[in-house]
Amino acid sequence: MSENNLVISVDAMGGDNSPRVVVEGVLMAHKNNPDIKFILFGDEEKVTAEMKRFPKMKDFCSVVHTPEYVRNEDKPSQVIRNKNTSMYMAIDAVRKGEAMAVISAGNTGALMAISKMILKTIQKIHRPAICTNIPHKNGMCVMLDLGANTECSAVNLAEFAIIGNILAKHTLGLERPRIALLNIGAEEMKGREEIHQAAKMIKGTHLDLNFIGYIEPHQISEGYADVIVADGFTGNIALKTMEGTAKMIAGLLKNTIKRSVWAKIGLPFILPVLWGLKKRVDPRKYNGAMFVGLNGLSVKSHGGTDALGFSYAVDNACKLVRQNFVQTIRDEVEHVDLDELSQDILYDVY
Repeated sequence: MSENNLVISVDAMGGDNSPRVVVEGVLMAHKNNPDIKFILFGDEEKVTAEMKRFPKMKDFCSVVHTPEYVRNEDKPSQVIRNKNTSMYMAIDAVRKGEAMAVISAGNTGALMAISKMILKTIQKIHRPAICTNIPHKNGMCVMLDLGANTECSAVNLAEFAIIGNILAKHTLGLERPRIALLNIGAEEMKGREEIHQAAKMIKGTHLDLNFIGYIEPHQISEGYADVIVADGFTGNIALKTMEGTAKMIAGLLKNTIKRSVWAKIGLPFILPVLWGLKKRVDPRKYNGAMFVGLNGLSVKSHGGTDALGFSYAVDNACKLVRQNFVQTIRDEVEHVDLDELSQDILYDVY
């Protein structure tokens, strides 16, 4: 892939404050990624009006007019085959080879459904997963699935482990990421049968994965693992619980300072520490969940994010595009037959 042809398509109408936030976010991201060009899909009049505030954007951005866009309240079944929306056309640009990745802050269900329909899953991968990097006390880890598949078989979980291993190598720079299955206990007998079977499959692959066993939810923030694998229902609840806990702690701290005279007096001394902590756990830095396992990279930005948050989602996509992430997954799974491995395990069980 020539670095002169790195292009990312953007759904300029997705999110709560589009296209303003999208345009500003792309501009911020381009400062860190001057080699990337962008195609913005959306209402040409509105998108162009925002871009006029930044004349230099015309050097690395083009606009494709779309007569419609996907709304947050739209059901995926209602919009999945509407080829006139900014989301559909942005994804289709990846299928056509006009772009290497697509980014949208729009309707999550619609983005997942349209991405899967248009891009298709990589051969040998049964289901794509939603994945993102989340912070822990020592750095970051990769977690998947975060909601694409509420129920998963052992094969699905084993595939997620393989994909997560590749993603951790690319985004976290780790040679041998520690992989763990999210479970209700660390003991081998704990949890559902498909988790036990997935553990056997992961150990049985020829990829020499650094599988460390099971991890409990409270260990995620401790940095016990670099890749955390779960079904979409469990993963989504775990992620939202962590987000809610973080907001609660921040709120309690703020209220405590307001009510305490001594805290207010000491605030100037601890303010630099609090500011550093805020920057480290700023959710905008971890914006940009990826739909992995497809024949193309599809990135979901939080719908309510600001321009800085959207720029981080773009940064994540740019990094994976340069590293040819999708092709790397294809190459890795080509040498693994999880269906055959699952039959062997079932034979052993029965």
